Amino acid sequence: MITDKASEAIPALFLLYYLRDKILCDTIRCMCAVTDYTRCWGNAMEASKVAEYLKHLTENFIIFIKWVAIAVIIGIVVGLVGVSFHKLLHMADVVRNDNPWFLFLLPVGGIVIAGLYKYWMKEPDKGTNLVISAIASKEDISPKLAPLIYVSTVITHFFGGSAGREGAAFQIGGCIGNLFGKLFKLDESDNHTIIMCGMSAGFAALFGTPLAAAVFAMEIVSVGVMYYAAIVPCFLASYVSFNVARLFNVVPVSFRIAYVPGIEAPVIAKSLVIMVLSASISGIFCFILHESRKYYKKYLPNPFIRIVVGAGMVIALTLLLGTRIYSGSGMDTITACFDIGYVPYFAFFIKMIMTALTLGAGFKGGEIVPSLFVGATFGHTMGVLLNLSTDFASGIGMIGVFCGVTNCPITSLLLTFEMFGYRGVMYYALTVAISYMLSGYYGLYSSQKIMYSKTKTSFINMRTSNSATRFGGGSKE
Repeated sequence: MITDKASEAIPALFLLYYLRDKILCDTIRCMCAVTDYTRCWGNAMEASKVAEYLKHLTENFIIFIKWVAIAVIIGIVVGLVGVSFHKLLHMADVVRNDNPWFLFLLPVGGIVIAGLYKYWMKEPDKGTNLVISAIASKEDISPKLAPLIYVSTVITHFFGGSAGREGAAFQIGGCIGNLFGKLFKLDESDNHTIIMCGMSAGFAALFGTPLAAAVFAMEIVSVGVMYYAAIVPCFLASYVSFNVARLFNVVPVSFRIAYVPGIEAPVIAKSLVIMVLSASISGIFCFILHESRKYYKKYLPNPFIRIVVGAGMVIALTLLLGTRIYSGSGMDTITACFDIGYVPYFAFFIKMIMTALTLGAGFKGGEIVPSLFVGATFGHTMGVLLNLSTDFASGIGMIGVFCGVTNCPITSLLLTFEMFGYRGVMYYALTVAISYMLSGYYGLYSSQKIMYSKTKTSFINMRTSNSATRFGGGSKE
């Protein structure tokens, strides 16, 4: 009985084994098919990503080539204009020094400048503030700005006004950049970039510091938020313009600091005093500049009377002081600070007053070199008082005041490398940090924005202050 049942079960077992093998084979076959499908899908996805990456790379390369071409053009054009501007300013300084009586013609030069801006510009004169605003907004830069600031700055220097040149270079470069933006039919975003290109090129041509010039244009608009999209165009335009200037024997601005002390406690303590006070001096300088403009316009609303009165005060103060070192940009005095030359103890304060009287009245020029003059002479005075190397102290004072008035710490540090070299970098870096923090929210340019607090990690979006009622403060948007 058992044998019969076992014999009947054997075929059933063979059937089960057969079905099991078939099901297993079919399952494996299905799994392989799924795997092949997944692999194919994965390969397709990878191919799609590669294609997308190559497309993105190609687009970026085309944009790169576009900006290389634009930056080279801007660098050459602004470089050539900068060279002519530099040569004319140098000639103006030579002629003025050889003919001291030219100072008495400063009111005549002032009338010419006032007339040009009133009857040719026919728009409110915002100067460098207009160029800075144009980068962060849709505000247009008049093509008349470049020739006006060019001619007016030369006139100011020719007759002995106390003003700089780099602010004018910013305006000239930005205006030329804007003109080429219209010529190339660039969109709004690209037009902002080409304006920064022009600004970098203008500063590099006159000052000979291409690294600082490139970063300056990107950093000065919105402190705390840099326009990194402009980094390639700005650097290229800056270096091209710098080399164009070198071809025409425009010598880069640099100063030799003969002795840089080591890291010693007494030196650090004395240096800290200069650093902290330099930050305060920068705020005072900005305050005097802004207030002079305000009171000139309040009490002398007529631009012709205002500029003639201002010229009269500059002439009177120059004669009273018995020296012409405050006329023009004052680069010779800055050089004297580093060459162990004679520098009056209160030269920094007198330069602040002279520059405010000149620019506030309506004469044209820059504020950058005067701020370097103020910083270098203040540092020199403090070096004498603290028994510290005067060239070293002048360097600290110069970069401290520059950082304070511009609110541009990265530019300031790069400027030290290009003007002084890399020795003493610890002292310069500390100067920049302290000056930036302690200078408050004042600045040379009222259209500049401070995006983040100087003392906290908080977003403030604040314009630099230009009011006496907010010393160290600012104006919120």
